[in-house]
Amino acid sequence: MTDSIPGTSLHGNAAPRKTPGSVPCMRRPLRVALVNPPFLPDFSRGQRSPAVTRSGTLYYPMWLAYAAAHAMRLGHEVELIDAIAIGRTHDDTISRLQAFAPHLILVEASTPSIENDLAFAARAKAECGSTSVFMCGTHVSARPEESLALQPSIDGALIGEYEIPMEEILNAIAECRPVVGGEGVYLPGKPVKPRVRYFADLDARPFVSEVYQRFLPISRYFNPNAHHPMVSILSGRGCPYRCTFCVFPQTLTGHGYRRRSVESLIEEFKWISEHMPQVRGVFIEDDTFTADRKRVSEFTKTLCGLRLPLTWTVNARADVDLETLRAMKAAGLRGVCVGFESGCQELLNRIHKGTKIDEMERFATDACTAGIKVHGCFMVGLPGETRISLQQTLQFALRLPLDSAQFYPLMVYPGTEAFDWAKENGMLTAERWRDWLSPEGLHQCVVRSADLTSAQLVSFCNHARRKFYLRRSYLSGLAWRILIDPEERHRVFRSAKTFLRHLVLDK
Repeated sequence: MTDSIPGTSLHGNAAPRKTPGSVPCMRRPLRVALVNPPFLPDFSRGQRSPAVTRSGTLYYPMWLAYAAAHAMRLGHEVELIDAIAIGRTHDDTISRLQAFAPHLILVEASTPSIENDLAFAARAKAECGSTSVFMCGTHVSARPEESLALQPSIDGALIGEYEIPMEEILNAIAECRPVVGGEGVYLPGKPVKPRVRYFADLDARPFVSEVYQRFLPISRYFNPNAHHPMVSILSGRGCPYRCTFCVFPQTLTGHGYRRRSVESLIEEFKWISEHMPQVRGVFIEDDTFTADRKRVSEFTKTLCGLRLPLTWTVNARADVDLETLRAMKAAGLRGVCVGFESGCQELLNRIHKGTKIDEMERFATDACTAGIKVHGCFMVGLPGETRISLQQTLQFALRLPLDSAQFYPLMVYPGTEAFDWAKENGMLTAERWRDWLSPEGLHQCVVRSADLTSAQLVSFCNHARRKFYLRRSYLSGLAWRILIDPEERHRVFRSAKTFLRHLVLDK
């Protein structure tokens, strides 16, 4: 297995390293197409909980983009197609693939769109000549055999992160030999799930922002927690915490937090500032960026001295101290997205959250003191949820000094402990994968509790959302931010186009 070329840019003429006994891919450059296939308008397949969002959020196809960068560094010709972002149909996308004539097509799939995604991949296999077609994504990583059984013509699936198994397939094609299972490559008919191998040196990976600029319509992607236009990047992969519901560590990246160096991360920030001047915000999409406090401190000190025209947002755990928060703010941090999840300590313990109510309250107060905006995430339908614990969660959310909040039912996905719990205890209400979404693509509750139906959980989320956002104190603070800050005004107005409709109409 060859490693990536050292460095952090797609530019340069260095040849790939050679592994003794192997034939480098550069001997026979291939054409590789990576596809986020058509489905519902504005469907975010690559997010942790795939759906069309109420806030107008559209995620980058980040995992596909990192795989595209890796293929380009190996010397291959790449086409990255985000059919969702550019509004392409199945016919349009197949025509584009036929024109490109790839040797390998990777099709990303998600749980609620899996039938659609497999059907698209099967059509690509049938209509794009002798190309090899493989599936990737959280769902097929967790359920490769079951998925491929639905469309037997597809060649296989990638397990875990995309780059290493993709490279194995490309090496086999370049060397004119059969693809074999292993190293994250699942082939139909193989009884044993292949071993997953994770990257150790993330500094050897190219900047994903370069791939975005080359292939994607930057202005289409939006997250209300970051200034727009924005890009999403990773500073590390994997999460050391063990929350039972979190899908990426349990299906793609694992629980070991593998970090890029501070120097690599700083260089990407500088590259974005120089080469993508339209970008105003950077979202660091690590599951928990603040897991390594020493690294955060080093990063903020370096970034603060550069004074780049960028703000940034991270996913954080509700345990960061005030000193670190102030340092992050001084370095341009706009906000943090935090999974508070529940106001009931017993429920937090059951999902292995590892946080305490009083600690989370102190964190939220400290973040407010530091001038950092906090987006709070709250889940209902956790194991043991009752009407009393629902009210505890709502009151907890209302007393925290949050900039924004979301309330949603526990979304369980194959490959996670939460999914296994729901299925084994008769709490899973869905009968097919499409039930994870409403007809228009919004999240649809697929769990119940012993005391509450799925419909009651959804009704509570809609009620909690209105209680949070329609408070006089909240509305007056929002009006002031819109008045004094043009970037906040742009961000809020873009999100409000869809969010207000749901806030008023969802019952």
